[in-house]
Formats: sequence, structure tokens, C-alpha cells
Amino acid sequence: MQAQTSIQHQLTNTITHGNCIQVMREMPAQSVDFILTDPPYLVNYRDRDGRTIQNDANADWLKPAMREAYRVLKQDRVAIMFYGWTKIDMFFDAWKAAGFKPVGHLVFRKTYSSKSRFLSYRHEQAYLLAKGRPPLPKQPLADVIDMPYSGNRLHPTQKPVAALAPLVRSFTLSGELVLDPFTGSGSTCAAALLAGRRYLGIELDAEFHEAASQRLDRVNERIAKRSSPVLIPTLR
Repeated sequence: MQAQTSIQHQLTNTITHGNCIQVMREMPAQSVDFILTDPPYLVNYRDRDGRTIQNDANADWLKPAMREAYRVLKQDRVAIMFYGWTKIDMFFDAWKAAGFKPVGHLVFRKTYSSKSRFLSYRHEQAYLLAKGRPPLPKQPLADVIDMPYSGNRLHPTQKPVAALAPLVRSFTLSGELVLDPFTGSGSTCAAALLAGRRYLGIELDAEFHEAASQRLDRVNERIAKRSSPVLIPTLR
């Protein structure tokens, strides 16, 4: 247990490169306060530039990852997980098998269409999942949240910090630990840092890991500049 605690301390406020199942297995049980993540949707996605997402074509990782996520989440806390609607049966099966209880559903409204077939798809979605009996927030968020376009510069499914920050503030307190097992561009970690929370990110893809890590370095630099005292010259 002492070794596990030491490993987590080393990972806090970092984005580690690796398989999230293996990394979470090394973490102590009930050690994170909130999980906010955007896992692969199991749709073999490829964006306009040909970028793909690892493990997006199979579900072998899904149940083991959800079991570990449930284990490391503290009792009576929540997780928010995005999902692909075409594979909702597989996600629901994995969440419930792990022990999560769905307690809410979020829709993220976009001003643009990500895809058009029978409908013009203009939203993303996520489930609010409970472990135990979490307390209700004093001021519950609306279940429809605007999602501005992120530009997807760092990742093919990059989520905007502006849409994630209210979730971090609503379900955590200052200094608590936010976990993102599928870090991608690092948006969850950036939202946590800007809200005064600690973060722990895990990313499998080496290129996305590097981009996310550099992004968090830039966020840290901006925060440091903002909090630096302003020196007022002495009048003589």
C-alpha cells in the first residue's frame, strides 16, 4: 500500500504515458475524487487529416478499464464519461459490471455538425455515474451544456476546456484529485488545474501524450505569471 501511495504521489499533476489499465492497477483503491474522461467510442474513427485513436476498433479494454476506474474512485463520488451512442449497450454493460450506477445524462450542444447522415449530428453526450451515494451538489448544473469548437489541433476529438471546467467545479473541491484515464489532448487536466484542483492524466498514444504534456506546461506557465506579484517601483 505504501508503494502504491508513493507511485500515485509521483503521478499527481502529471500526464503519464502508458496503458491506463496497468497504471490504475498500481494506484491505491479509493484514491481519486472525480473521474472525467472521453474514452474511445469503439467506432474506428478517422478524422479529415487521417488521424486515428488507439483501441477505437475493439472493446477488449473497456470492461477492465471501467473496473479499475471504479476501484480507484473514492466511495460516494462520481465519474463523468463520454461515450459513442452507437455502442451505448457495450458502455452500459461495462459501467454496470464495474459497479457504477447511472444518475444523470449530459448533452453537450455544438454549433456545428460533426457528421451528417439520417440526421445532422450536433451534440456529444456523457453519463454521470455514481459510486455509492454521492451528496447532491448545492447548485446542480443544467444537463445541456454548450460546447464551443476546440479546433481539434492537438487531438482528433479534442474537448474544449470551457465545457469541462463547470463539471470539475461542480463535483470537486479545491485541491481534490481529478483523474482522466484517456487524456487525449489534456483538456480535463487543464480544466482541473485552472480550477485549483490536482490532476492525474494517462495517455496511451506517445504523440498525444507529448502534446498534452506540453499543453499543461503552458497552462502552468500562464498560472504562474498570473499569480506573480506585481512589483511597484519605489518613488524617490
